[in-house]
Amino acid sequence: MRPSLPPLRGAWRTDPRACAAYAEGAGILRVLPRAVAVPRDTGDLVALVGWAVETGTPLIPRGAGSAMDGSSVGPGVIVDLTQVHDRVLHIDAERREAHASAGVRGGELQAAARAHGLRLPPDPSSLAWATLGGLVAVNAAGARTPKFGVMREWVMGVELVGRRGARAYRRGSAAPDTAALHAHLLAHADLIGARFPRTTKNTAGYALDVFLASGDPLDLIIGAEGTLGIAATTTWRLDPIPEATAALGVALPTLELLPLVVAALRAAGASAIELLDRTFLDVVGDDALPASLAAHAHGAEGLLLVELEGDAEPVRDVAMSAAAACVALGAPAVTALDDASVQALWALRHRASPVLAALPGRRSLQVIEDGCVPVARLADYARGVKAAAGRHGVMAVLFGHAGDGHLHVNLLPDVSAPGWEARVAAVLDEVTGLVLGLGGTIAGEHGAGRLRTPLLERQYGAAVMALFADVKRAFDPEGVMNPGVIVPLAGEAAPTAGWLPGPLKVGDGAPALPADIADGLRRIELERGYATSRLALADGSGEA
Repeated sequence: MRPSLPPLRGAWRTDPRACAAYAEGAGILRVLPRAVAVPRDTGDLVALVGWAVETGTPLIPRGAGSAMDGSSVGPGVIVDLTQVHDRVLHIDAERREAHASAGVRGGELQAAARAHGLRLPPDPSSLAWATLGGLVAVNAAGARTPKFGVMREWVMGVELVGRRGARAYRRGSAAPDTAALHAHLLAHADLIGARFPRTTKNTAGYALDVFLASGDPLDLIIGAEGTLGIAATTTWRLDPIPEATAALGVALPTLELLPLVVAALRAAGASAIELLDRTFLDVVGDDALPASLAAHAHGAEGLLLVELEGDAEPVRDVAMSAAAACVALGAPAVTALDDASVQALWALRHRASPVLAALPGRRSLQVIEDGCVPVARLADYARGVKAAAGRHGVMAVLFGHAGDGHLHVNLLPDVSAPGWEARVAAVLDEVTGLVLGLGGTIAGEHGAGRLRTPLLERQYGAAVMALFADVKRAFDPEGVMNPGVIVPLAGEAAPTAGWLPGPLKVGDGAPALPADIADGLRRIELERGYATSRLALADGSGEA
């Protein structure tokens, strides 16, 4: 007998067009869901989760759909949290906090906070359109991690909807419901300490290492990718907007200078240190560079874009001093000390994803896009990635967060050429071994999702994967919350050589979509239009 429909006041859609509109996110996968649910409010969400537990129906929570790891697509019921009617967005300027619905976009929070001279400092490139629930779900980071850390350090509370209804978790509050789980994991502290990477960021699996140190269940919920429950509201710590910003452009004659230059910039208090590898510079062309930097960039193996913040005069002095330190290490540097110059320099970084997505004759695929290694090994990682891509005949472009040892790598295969999938799979296999051999993690800030969950045992081993399953059971014993993410599904085979996640959004095996919806989803990808309503796309309007 078919299960009854959920008791929703919001929308419930099972028609092929609605399911097609939610079949893709920002990553490489295309998975047709069973249905789409759009809760009106937290009460609707509680009812939906209760129904899912009773009927054993998988739920896949989704915000803007900009996650690259496949965590916002799946074969169950997509839960669209962007259309909630009773949206909350409140700034408590005195306490420097924000309280907001999970479906509120990061850009909305920033605008509201800015009116009080405040901001949320971490700066993921998706912040303008990503929902706050999504930022919590993957423990997002971004350019400013060297100074401000990842989202976890700014999340003060989450109202989580799970099998027992809505439960508020506040940073530092007593959590008797997870005390037994914490004690269980403490008994395996040596194992966790040995198997977790020593990187500045890691979103591959549950943050057992952080939870052990804090005992705070928020540290499990953040980065759980909706597998432990669905965030209904979020509370954030805010920080004053700095008085002034300066920037540097640093040319790297050789990548071997990276560890020394990054160390000098971190010592100077840089808030962001971004790498544009030669592969990226060759794609965008030297004419895209500011004139002051173009001459230094000629022949360089990469560029660093650096941000410094603070009071106006000290920032200028620090920028000049940091530039001098880079020059002394053999890395020519130019400074940008006014707002227009700073924006011109950083515009190059913000062009990365749109430029790569629009390259003619190729498809930008985020398959190995999130590897993070100790900063001292970043040059080894970059060279290894380029060598692997070259061996298998796949074009690769590298850029990312040098201050964290974290590279984004876009593979750009010719998807019209026979055998491209096997070549991409070979690169994935080889680079996974490379990043783990360097003491890194396969996911620095984008999460495991359906893309990397099958690879987690390769990073952690079977014993840690069993602990992940223990965490999952403690919160979601029925296994209805985003099943197949972080904890593999029962009977799911471990990947072998030549494995590639799927189904992909490109290639012969891609599930068919109505032509206009496929075109609309491609337009979203090219234009980064993740604020677009997918229901509107399904209904033919495509309006945000």
